[in-house]
Amino acid sequence: MSRNLQRPDEARTASVVALAQDLIRQPSRAGIDDYGPVLAVLEDWLAARGLPHRRLHGDAGALVGLLVEIPGDRPGAWWTLDACVDTAPYGDELAWSFPPASGDIVDGWLRGRGAADSKLAAAMFCHIAEDLAAQARELSGGLAVLLDVDEHTGNFGGARAALADEAVARPAGVMIGYPGMDEVVVGGRGLWRAVLTVHAPSGHSGSSKTVVGAISRAAHLVGLLDAADLPGVEDGSEFPLLPKVSVTACHGGQGFSVTPDRCDLNIDVRTTPGFDAHDAETLVRKAVAELDAASPAPRPTEITPVAAWPPFRLTDTEQPAAALLDAAAEAGLAVRTKTAGPSNIGNLLAGEGIPATAGFGVPYEGLHGIDERAHLAELPTVYAVYRRAVLRLLESDIPAASQISPNSAPSKYPTAPLGKGRRPR
Repeated sequence: MSRNLQRPDEARTASVVALAQDLIRQPSRAGIDDYGPVLAVLEDWLAARGLPHRRLHGDAGALVGLLVEIPGDRPGAWWTLDACVDTAPYGDELAWSFPPASGDIVDGWLRGRGAADSKLAAAMFCHIAEDLAAQARELSGGLAVLLDVDEHTGNFGGARAALADEAVARPAGVMIGYPGMDEVVVGGRGLWRAVLTVHAPSGHSGSSKTVVGAISRAAHLVGLLDAADLPGVEDGSEFPLLPKVSVTACHGGQGFSVTPDRCDLNIDVRTTPGFDAHDAETLVRKAVAELDAASPAPRPTEITPVAAWPPFRLTDTEQPAAALLDAAAEAGLAVRTKTAGPSNIGNLLAGEGIPATAGFGVPYEGLHGIDERAHLAELPTVYAVYRRAVLRLLESDIPAASQISPNSAPSKYPTAPLGKGRRPR
């Protein structure tokens, strides 16, 4: 097999674009549209080419994704290409300069919701699966293409269903097809999230008796959290970011004449290898204890942990980052690695002990905003890089063991829906 980085010919590139256009023209907004039609486009394409695939369903039986599996003829590790085919909402359609489901091409840009995030990547990965199916005799392990339709909800239902399915080979690593050619995300801060329920006696706001309401107590707690001491970047650490504490929501009170007896705070703590979920919980509990000691209430403040994802970071020599970076270099690209401040699906995978990269795709504009579009001139190069990276992995005797750091141990807390979450957040 040739080891040259070969770009797809014009017909192959046109086929990728045509499939992406068909996908864009099937609205698949998370939580809004039926996902059956967009998956039917993919299923028809895969079936016409004899590629093995099946639908994935969540715990409640809901349709959450499609899985394509291309086994090699030799034993070895499995690797996954991941792209979502659900999308963000359109927002104000009157603000768009073209229909959000147009799927047309103007001045070299593929236009419409999902063009960048991530229907073009899904179309590209399906074509790479077809390429590799024709070379299965020469390959070790196998390639899975995960097409998630429960991703923009923040649930990552497709990924969860695949990981929970005993019939699915557990991947040695995942490459997530987000757009943008300059960077590959190889790490991210983790998170610890909780709801704090602050109590107080209720009372009349006009009473001559002073009553410290739950909102006032919660405000004091916010001040304690904002002033909390956090560690800096450790000397010699390869993790370049600091932990961070944020209060992201406050709910309490009703009307004007009653001081409320309850106020709920959403707490988001971004964690690092030097400040993990246990440290985050300890910090919050310390602030809560200080509040309750200084300002006693009928009931102590409650802490309800909601979610925890570990931080992660791959080095440039760990897979699958090494394969992707090497293939990009062969294409003459200078691609930077990045540790993301926000969390992303890589953190979810890290919690399962699965290394992942996020990003590397065509240039784009308008992701999650108006006039979303993806630039097509770079598509042949991006296609060639991913195909070369996958071939390197499937031609190598790379073990299936995890290469994630110990900080990626599975969380003891449930991972609840985390808003958008899929793109780094």
